[in-house]
Amino acid sequence: MTDRKQVDLDTVFYQFPAAGVALLTLNRPEFANGVVPELAGDLQAALDDLEGDSDIRALVFTGAGRQFCAGADLTAMQAYLRDVQPVTHEPFNARVLYPVTQRLVTSRLPIIAAINGGATAGGLDLAMACDIRIASTRAKLGETYVRLGLPPGNGGAYFLPRLVGSGTAAELFLTGDLVDANRALQIGLVNRVVEPDGLIDEAVTLAARIARHPRRAVEATKQALRASWGQDLQTAITSGFWAVAALQHSEELREGVAAALDKRPPRYDRPVAGS
Repeated sequence: MTDRKQVDLDTVFYQFPAAGVALLTLNRPEFANGVVPELAGDLQAALDDLEGDSDIRALVFTGAGRQFCAGADLTAMQAYLRDVQPVTHEPFNARVLYPVTQRLVTSRLPIIAAINGGATAGGLDLAMACDIRIASTRAKLGETYVRLGLPPGNGGAYFLPRLVGSGTAAELFLTGDLVDANRALQIGLVNRVVEPDGLIDEAVTLAARIARHPRRAVEATKQALRASWGQDLQTAITSGFWAVAALQHSEELREGVAAALDKRPPRYDRPVAGS
């Protein structure tokens, strides 16, 4: 991809605020960036474009307006529940929201969620599917499914205990309570909290730091982190050895070692801003 201008789809847009970094924004602010089929399709298309661009090394994911994402669009859910037949067992949004969550987990790109406002139910699940979370001081986060009469349905029961521990996760799920950004930081749900005006700059700066490292090493690191969730120690160590072996003949490793010995910054082949 050579065009570094903003790319607008119907319900999302993406732009390139720093070398190697893309900023992907949900753009249904009048509906709290709730997920409908059109938005899910646009998200998948945007990720296709960005993952296919070898110059993009890291992604910041956020929402337009005052909300990050409210999860499923409740107006669309109400229409679905009115029309769905009692014999239909496939849940609402099964073919819409869930694949996007899976895609964030499996993307080659390290993804930073910049949580600008409310992130609830499936919207919080999207944020937890990202690798790193930075929250605005005005963010409110909650697994609010139980308030609607539902159990967690978009991976939250998998993600949340791994981030905050089983007891805290149980409390958040069973009460449906919202937590503010500072409480989210305290329990490990987010990595950092910043003022609203500095949120995107903070996330982009962090993404740019990641993007400066060799692309294949960053991608392999994300893959190792995700794989470790389902591995025992021996399998994780063995996988790690083979991941290192796969990259040990790379030019990036030779340069990294030489730079460390020479006590100088490494000179990797990095994307150039504006290219």
